[in-house]
Amino acid sequence: METTLRGVGVSHGVAIGEVRHMGTAVLEPPAKQIPAEEAEREQSRARQAVEAVAADLIARGNLAGGEAQHVLEAQAMMAQDPELIADVERRIAVGSTAERGVYDAFASYRALLAGAGEYLAGRVADLDDVRNRIVARLLGVPMPGVPDSDEPYVLIARDLAPADTALLDPALVLGFVTEEGGPTSHSAILARALGVPAVVALPGAGELAEGTLIAVDGSTGEIFVEPSAAKRAEMESAAAARKAALSASTGPGATSDGHKVPLLANVGGPGDVPAAVEAGAEGVGLFRTEFLFLDDSTQAPSEEKQIAAYRAVLEAFPEGRVVVRVLDAGADKPLDFLTPADEPNPALGVRGLRSLLDHPDVLRTQLTALSKAAEGLPVYLEVMAPMVADRADAKAFADACRAAGLNAKFGAMVEIPSAALRARSVLQEVEFLSLGTNDLAQYTFAADRQVGAVSRLQDPWQPALLDLVAMSAEAAKAEGKSCGVCGEAASDPLLACVLTGLGVTSLSMGAASIPYVRTTLAKYTLAQCERAASAARATESAEEARLAAQAVLSGE
Repeated sequence: METTLRGVGVSHGVAIGEVRHMGTAVLEPPAKQIPAEEAEREQSRARQAVEAVAADLIARGNLAGGEAQHVLEAQAMMAQDPELIADVERRIAVGSTAERGVYDAFASYRALLAGAGEYLAGRVADLDDVRNRIVARLLGVPMPGVPDSDEPYVLIARDLAPADTALLDPALVLGFVTEEGGPTSHSAILARALGVPAVVALPGAGELAEGTLIAVDGSTGEIFVEPSAAKRAEMESAAAARKAALSASTGPGATSDGHKVPLLANVGGPGDVPAAVEAGAEGVGLFRTEFLFLDDSTQAPSEEKQIAAYRAVLEAFPEGRVVVRVLDAGADKPLDFLTPADEPNPALGVRGLRSLLDHPDVLRTQLTALSKAAEGLPVYLEVMAPMVADRADAKAFADACRAAGLNAKFGAMVEIPSAALRARSVLQEVEFLSLGTNDLAQYTFAADRQVGAVSRLQDPWQPALLDLVAMSAEAAKAEGKSCGVCGEAASDPLLACVLTGLGVTSLSMGAASIPYVRTTLAKYTLAQCERAASAARATESAEEARLAAQAVLSGE
């Protein structure tokens, strides 16, 4: 009998197939004691397993490229954390086996992360995956992960570690459903990059029996269990029509009455550029530069290395706009040479621009490298600072850009509610705003973007978040400046129309979402988008806002 479940749709498309479950987690190793003379051998086993897992994660990242590579390299750094390895060796020295020492050391570190504030708590799933891989190697059992199958399937998991999501084969994995996660979790972001339909934050997903036929709608978040033939035909027909419309959609982003809304791509490095170009991106709205700094957490990359990487991206968009975010370190992206190690709550501490202003040499080198990378190119370079809180932050960044001789527009990311509330003040110092809706939602609602239990508060349709977007866009219009969105909210085609109606001047997203947004935006006039935006803001919940906007745009 057909039943319907609802989670959070995070990656567009329809998947119909049988359920396969993620491989089970590694069992807890027995707590047996070893003789003192075996300690050195067990310590060597532990170190070898750690290095092998780190190498495997890096290799997976190199294969995957793009955003996935940066996430996996961060996991490899986690595996090789010197303090964590030292703790493992201390436990082995007093009698633990290698696998038990790893298990207990990671459990202790896990407890620290879980209690270190919501943002760092979101890294627990990544830490658990690293632990499971090391313990599995020591025990000589298969790695936990994606099941082996010769037939396409829909993957079900409690949560997906980046190492698993990064190498999903779209030819076999039709889509995936997780119990945990949120719309801006690593898994959701990587699913959109892969173009795999996905639904997250679906309680009870793990109870779906192996082999059960389900239909997944990655746009609405609906899961149809044992769908009827009529329901399958309806979904397949709708998916085919959508695919045909996407193929026919080309050119710049615009509403049906010609109001231009540039559609840009979010990229993490040169590896993401081909997909962005193929999708017809009009430029880059968010170039995350962290990937260069993850290779070595002890020192910043040289100016020469930075110039080469930046130029590779800038050259791909001649005459296009490329917006570069300077290094956003701290919180879940700690760097030994830059971020404090003893902050009680790093998400609310020295993060982003704050850490760069504390290390002006790192910021100066990056700005100089960007300036040199753009020399002689016809690209429109714009550079923005992360985590800007007020006018003083904006001024400090603009002053640093001028001091470095940067020939570009300077901007500020709006991720902290204070920057939205005082956007007109911030715009006295910079030339544009870019809304990072992922962190803006996180800080507005005190809801960690990695925690599925608070996913309703991470929903970018929340009216309070729409109010902050509107305030920022209105301030930019009053100052004659631009205000884009580079957070994951822009990848939702319906919400893209609402953001346009709120006055946002450009939208940036993962490359796979660009055709969906372009096609949907072209169906409606600017006036319709404005009416949908007003209707959404007049509601009291994210779901009501979504339904209100749908009603306006469908003419109901």
